[in-house]
Amino acid sequence: MSHQLPDVQASRPDVTVGLSQVGVTDVDKLVKIEREGETPLVLMAEFEVFVDLPSGRKGIDMSRNMQVIDETLEAAVSGSVSRVEDMCGDVAERLLEKHEYTTTATVEMTADLVIHEDTPASELPTQNTISIIASATATDEGTREEIGAEVIGMTVCPCSQGMSASRARDVMRDLDIEDETIETFLEQVPQPGHSQRGHATLTITADGSPDVDLIELADIARDAMSARIYNLAKRPDEDYMTYHAHADAKFVEDCVRSMAEQVVDAFDHLDDDAVVRMKQSNDESIHQHNAHAEREVTLEQLRAEVSAS
Repeated sequence: MSHQLPDVQASRPDVTVGLSQVGVTDVDKLVKIEREGETPLVLMAEFEVFVDLPSGRKGIDMSRNMQVIDETLEAAVSGSVSRVEDMCGDVAERLLEKHEYTTTATVEMTADLVIHEDTPASELPTQNTISIIASATATDEGTREEIGAEVIGMTVCPCSQGMSASRARDVMRDLDIEDETIETFLEQVPQPGHSQRGHATLTITADGSPDVDLIELADIARDAMSARIYNLAKRPDEDYMTYHAHADAKFVEDCVRSMAEQVVDAFDHLDDDAVVRMKQSNDESIHQHNAHAEREVTLEQLRAEVSAS
């Protein structure tokens, strides 16, 4: 004899408080991204999937969430998907459709992407890893998608470097070196400053799929720091990275502002209501704390601020 199991999730909770996000995290899936004329990218991606829950319902249909995720991601692996943010949007829209009691569905994805490049001085082939960030939020009004990356680079503290330059200037004056020669030397040879490993995050969110290239976003974030870093570094590469980092010393705030300026220049085709998220976190070398700066802003506001600079 079969028994109909009670739908406990649909019952009324003891405390009738609505919840903005209920779902699952740490869902690992293999995802294949098709590229025209190139070998497909295969990613081991981690997903977080949420829906909102009204105050009168005890829980969500967790098994239904997992079924939608599996169905959509399996279709992505076997079918043709060219943009991970669109795949997130597809899952979010399916969730919204299958959960009649929800008004918002959110899907977030992260994955590591290996890119091939050459070292800056020795020009040897190497690999670099960037973290892909993609998400989508679906409502009855439509779907907004986010795409971007987190990258690693190097920064040098301008304040520390300024103190080193001041010390060098005093020493050279004591050696009776002319001021003009001192200043020329300091311009040509950047002085030491304490360095940090920087973590930059840059994403863009728009209605539908943002018309931006993931690698271009990653390049903007990498170039916003004092210097790029590479997995492989021969001595000429180490000298190149060290010199260029000290020649472009930046505070954590400078990195975010550099991202802002580059985004405005690169994406003038995007609508004003697109949202830019910029974040920089630096692992300090001579402090126990770390430095952090970030900004989330519409392109309309960002364009106004950059043009006023």
